[in-house]
Amino acid sequence: PAFCEILGYHEKQLQGTNISDIRPPGAARCVLCEFQGEVIGQKAHGKDIPLRRMDGTVIYADVNLVVAEIEQKKRIVVFCRNTTEERYLRAQLMQAQKLESIGQLAAGIAHEINTPTQYVGDNVSFLQDGFTDLNKLMSEYDNVLAEHQNGAIPPELIAKIRSVAQEVDVEYLRQEIPQAIVQALEGIERISSIVRAMKQFAHPASKEKVATDINKAIKNTVTVSRNEWKYVAEMTTELDPDLPLVECLPGEINQVLLNIIVNAAHAIGDVVGDGSNGKGEITISTRQEGGMAEVRISDTGSGIPEEIRARIFDPFFTTKEVGKGTGQGLAIARSIVVDKHGGTIDVQSEMGQGTTFIIRLPVRAKQKVDDEE
Repeated sequence: PAFCEILGYHEKQLQGTNISDIRPPGAARCVLCEFQGEVIGQKAHGKDIPLRRMDGTVIYADVNLVVAEIEQKKRIVVFCRNTTEERYLRAQLMQAQKLESIGQLAAGIAHEINTPTQYVGDNVSFLQDGFTDLNKLMSEYDNVLAEHQNGAIPPELIAKIRSVAQEVDVEYLRQEIPQAIVQALEGIERISSIVRAMKQFAHPASKEKVATDINKAIKNTVTVSRNEWKYVAEMTTELDPDLPLVECLPGEINQVLLNIIVNAAHAIGDVVGDGSNGKGEITISTRQEGGMAEVRISDTGSGIPEEIRARIFDPFFTTKEVGKGTGQGLAIARSIVVDKHGGTIDVQSEMGQGTTFIIRLPVRAKQKVDDEE
């Protein structure tokens, strides 16, 4: 009766119905195709399986299949739990956490853009002043050319040119103007790289998995989070250039990377303070291990006590003081990696030495393609 209530059917309407008849359009005809892994032994579990109600609306359910012998015949007993509302709440929570992270990054990104903007502005102001001085000197040269056409150049005009050249310090301008141009161009490139990274990081979330360059995702996330870690840690990346593409939801994988990088920075900050007496280290590496793309994010923080390691992925669990953490970051990271991508996320930690998070995601069969800007 409960199953009938979930789907909006009467019991007699479901009798003799094939499971494929209550699947929404576009879903796999075989419900087992959506199960996490194969049927193992006498049971199987599927999470957030889409089913179609009698009125045509789509709901999601956790489905457990158990093989049982009933009346001397092997039957499959189905246990179904409606997770539609829970799924919606998870999505809302994930979006709220993402917005919180972007808000947290906003001030840092503004600072990262402001610094190169300032020295671009300073160099352009210098170039403006330098042009004014050189223009003054060029005006005197124009006077010399005009007098030369008349057949004679008065000695006092030559003296005036020398005086102006000394006043504007031509040799100084010759040395400094090229450097000012180079520095201004470097500043513009720095700003452009931050904007490109932020654009990639904050790209509207895709509902479909797409082939994604995980190395590029890491570089973008490191760039947009720079203000979170640069004061307390040196960042090292060891990225496998031959890492295959990964079929994933890139916006959500960015969120996972950001959560762990920010946590690493906070853990190091607890050890080194403001970093004035030395910084810690964050190391991010990638490699292919079997059919999985592996990302390791290591920090030299204080480590996670053994008694709470098993709880760090629990919703609302946090060791941070009130106002500094909701306890959702790692719980959401686990949900994204494990539930949405069929991957794994593990942690290795040693007190006084640091922590390493290991993320493994199924790789795409097709080989890696060139980066696109």
